[in-house]
Amino acid sequence: MKNEKKKREISRGRAINNNIYATKLLVKLCPSMVVHGAISRFLGYFEWLFYSAFFMRFVINSLQSGDSFGRIMIFVAIVTVVACAMSFYDKFLVGYRFPINNVIVNKELYKLLFKKSRNVELECFENSEFYDKYTLAMEKADTRLVETVHAVFNTIFGAIAGVCAFVFMFQVDKISVLFLIFPAIGNFVFNRMISHIDYDRNKDMNPHNRRIAYINRVMYLPEYAKEMRLTDVFSLMRRQYKEAITGLADVTKKYTKKAMVLHWLYVMFTFTFIFEGLLIYGAFCTLVRGSMSLAQLSVITSMMVSTTWILIGFTESLTSLFKNGLFIEYLRTFLEYKEKISENYEGIDPGTEIKTLEFRDVSFSYKDKKVLSHLNMEFRGGKTYALVGHNGAGKTTLIKLLLRLYDPTEGEILLNGRNIKEYDLKKYRALFATAFQDNRMFSMSVTDNVVMGENIPEAKKIERVEEALKLSGAYDKVMSLKHGMGTTLTNEFDDEGAVLSGGESQKVVVARAFVKQCPFKVFDEPSSALDPIAEATLFDNIYETCKDNTLVFISHRLSSVQNADWVYLLSDKTVKEEGTHRMLMEKHGLYADMYTKQAKNYLAISGGAC
Repeated sequence: MKNEKKKREISRGRAINNNIYATKLLVKLCPSMVVHGAISRFLGYFEWLFYSAFFMRFVINSLQSGDSFGRIMIFVAIVTVVACAMSFYDKFLVGYRFPINNVIVNKELYKLLFKKSRNVELECFENSEFYDKYTLAMEKADTRLVETVHAVFNTIFGAIAGVCAFVFMFQVDKISVLFLIFPAIGNFVFNRMISHIDYDRNKDMNPHNRRIAYINRVMYLPEYAKEMRLTDVFSLMRRQYKEAITGLADVTKKYTKKAMVLHWLYVMFTFTFIFEGLLIYGAFCTLVRGSMSLAQLSVITSMMVSTTWILIGFTESLTSLFKNGLFIEYLRTFLEYKEKISENYEGIDPGTEIKTLEFRDVSFSYKDKKVLSHLNMEFRGGKTYALVGHNGAGKTTLIKLLLRLYDPTEGEILLNGRNIKEYDLKKYRALFATAFQDNRMFSMSVTDNVVMGENIPEAKKIERVEEALKLSGAYDKVMSLKHGMGTTLTNEFDDEGAVLSGGESQKVVVARAFVKQCPFKVFDEPSSALDPIAEATLFDNIYETCKDNTLVFISHRLSSVQNADWVYLLSDKTVKEEGTHRMLMEKHGLYADMYTKQAKNYLAISGGAC
């Protein structure tokens, strides 16, 4: 119990600390939002207390004491002018200042978030726990940050206003402050119990809501349309939907009685007891005992309304602080995360020449699972290398290590005799052009999807892209599109956009490697989605175009590696065999066995076709 309490206290302390962090962050992003937000909240509470505690008492006392009508009207006029000024300021904030500030916050905050997401290492995106927190931090981050800071000021000024209300009522009548116990109990006891019930109910409803959301999504997504019409799976989905609805009804029944009683108690304590009780008590003191003046009665009746809403606002703000504390925790964790591989690392300039690139006794583990173990290999400048092996042998991981998307767990990678960690990261990666098999098309023109932001003079860009598309085999398809190389890929934002097939997309990705001028080029399964004729043409173009480059390609089809200068076969997390194609075939080892089996399959397919 003590440990659980300690954890809760630490959690609350962290939540408060997170709200302070949020306020400091918003000050950094947009000081105007914080200043005007604080003033706005202060004036709001001040207005409530002024009219409840001072304005009514002054007017009634003046009328009872026989003050001149002119003097009262001057006071009312001054108050009216001030109130109009405050109202104008509020409308200025709502209609002009806050919308502009919201844009500034959005711009500056997402600039920070995008910069951070660009800088964190690839491992973070492959870590589900980190990625979940990252997506939660990104979701409506600007709006939630502003709401959090507003809740901070509402809590601070709400607490001050609550104390002031207590003091004002105590000055009027000491017993009247006892009635404040009722809304305090209503807000801090029953409202909190209601929040716990809402949380438990939502948690119990979540599996059913997720099932309903899934069914709703399946019913309109195009990829499910054929199965819906060609099978009777609809009846199964309908049954699951009914079960989910029944589950929601059962959960609702489970909590209804208790929630209803607590809501009734909340309303009675928060509103009824203080409103009716204090009004009866004030009337008794004024009309029966004569211990309270009409002005004092007006103050008490006004204060009971203001104090009730102040307490409600304070409670809701306090609840928001702890609830928003979790969002800020995600945001803070992400922004304060210390990168293992900083994208901004400024080290030694690697130059533009690659003499050797060596893996020396490299091991790598991912999530405590060893992927590579004591691997040794060397790439020499201007040579062609093939990486082959079964799925999961670590070929793509090796390339990610080469590009310093990861760092080895053990061992080192050397470029021209120096550990690659010593080099300026951006300049080091600029030495490589890559075409990964898990390619992605961006919602941009074909030209931009090929160039990918490379600094190519505008006068030569079109020519270079055309040449790259021809070499990859994508040119004819691209030029058949409505806007040619200007066609937007994907139709997410453009109704005239094009959605390419897997093979066509792969060719565009290969074109990216062709268009980039650099000494080292990597092709990861560049022909996996291509037919044999297109594959043969592509490899001829790769060998011819990249003959002056250091070339590394990964391929499952061993027929395509025969012309490589050197072949590395990966198995059991390390290099099992290496040599030229002829050398490996003469060894009659694992490579020769794989090649022979693939050759037999090709012959069988050819025979069947005849």
